Amino acid sequence: MKAVIPGVLREEPEFARLFAGQSLSVLGDRVSFVAVPFAVLSVGGSASDVGLVTAAALLPLLLFTLVGGVWADRFRPHRIMLLSDLLRCAVQGTAAVLLITGTATVTHLVLLMALFGTADAFFMPASTGLLPLVVPPGRLREANALRGFVQSGGLVLGPALAGGLVALAGPGGALAFDALTFATSALFLSGLRPRGKTVDGAGGGILPELRAGWAQVRSRTWVWSGMAAMAVYHVVVLPAVFVLGPVLAQRQWGGAAGWSLVVAAFGVGAIVGDVCAYRLRMARPMAVAAAALAVASCQAAIIGSGGSVALIAALEAVTGVAVSLFFVLWETALQTHIPEGSLSRVSSYDNLLSAGLMPLGLALAGPASASLGVRTTLFAMTALAVPAALALLCVPAVRRLPAHLPVDGAAEPPADLPGEPVPGDAAEPPAAAADRVPAGPAGG
Repeated sequence: MKAVIPGVLREEPEFARLFAGQSLSVLGDRVSFVAVPFAVLSVGGSASDVGLVTAAALLPLLLFTLVGGVWADRFRPHRIMLLSDLLRCAVQGTAAVLLITGTATVTHLVLLMALFGTADAFFMPASTGLLPLVVPPGRLREANALRGFVQSGGLVLGPALAGGLVALAGPGGALAFDALTFATSALFLSGLRPRGKTVDGAGGGILPELRAGWAQVRSRTWVWSGMAAMAVYHVVVLPAVFVLGPVLAQRQWGGAAGWSLVVAAFGVGAIVGDVCAYRLRMARPMAVAAAALAVASCQAAIIGSGGSVALIAALEAVTGVAVSLFFVLWETALQTHIPEGSLSRVSSYDNLLSAGLMPLGLALAGPASASLGVRTTLFAMTALAVPAALALLCVPAVRRLPAHLPVDGAAEPPADLPGEPVPGDAAEPPAAAADRVPAGPAGG
């Protein structure tokens, strides 16, 4: 039995508890990913309405994610995650009741998704900051890969489950299931006991602490350039997945069933990417991540290619590998190289400059496709996104960032300041190579 259970789950009970709760919650998220667009369409909404509802869930990131980062660095991050789960449970439960009773409108869904997004804005930086408090530094990549494995597995199981729930109980039934998973996650979080952490705040209120967090971002070229590339990916590429993909599916691929097949294929590829991230030893992980982001940025052109659903699904599986590799390696790099007392604030800037800006792309995707045509819009998205990812690969600090800090675990010095070395621009110290996580069996 031990041979098939990853060591980090056997040996780190707090991570195992976190992992169990988040695993079911991720499945609910994947069900919701499919159900929400069809919930909007089921109440008479248009493609623009799908974008509006999705944007409503993401817009609060612009308003609250920085505050969420400060709170997560100042207080216990798992308590913030617990409150977020309880609020999202209430939101999805309310949406489910309105849909099942036939009283839901697009306006209701917009308002509810705005509340959902507010809870998300506090959850995400807290989640990033929590992991180093339940996992030792040498196992962060392993833990992130396992979390990614569950998220990717949810992309395979979630659409299939969502298709069945939507067919049997409508989108409302699917969202009721999501509400139940949030309640379960909250139960696991209530029993979590992470270790204490070093507080690395400037004091004096939210603004000084935000300035201190921003100093951690701007002093590292690989961090701010990575955030810029991800902003392009979230604003330009992901609207193809959230808005235009379901629209094409509704028109040409047989509705939810066709879209679920594409999403599930992406999930299979993402699982392969997580296995690669778990097993492969990468001396320069951010260089691999940047190359993977360029592949991931091809998603819009693939969805709009006009190929068969089977061909599109197969190509989306390839991009799934790339997406998983990028996000596992990016999260691990932040958790490794950013001081833990500032990590949630840095993560909040990450969310703000990537997912927080996505509502702009979502709001424009529908009108742009109405004016230019869906396929022309999708090809234009790829033409903008791929060069941005390739530009990230050209940044020396990105290509040279080592996988590990020196063996003494000291925080890396600020980058790009006068008289200071750029972290990752020097060769990786010999001790770092010996400190790598051993390759092992992926998955459970």
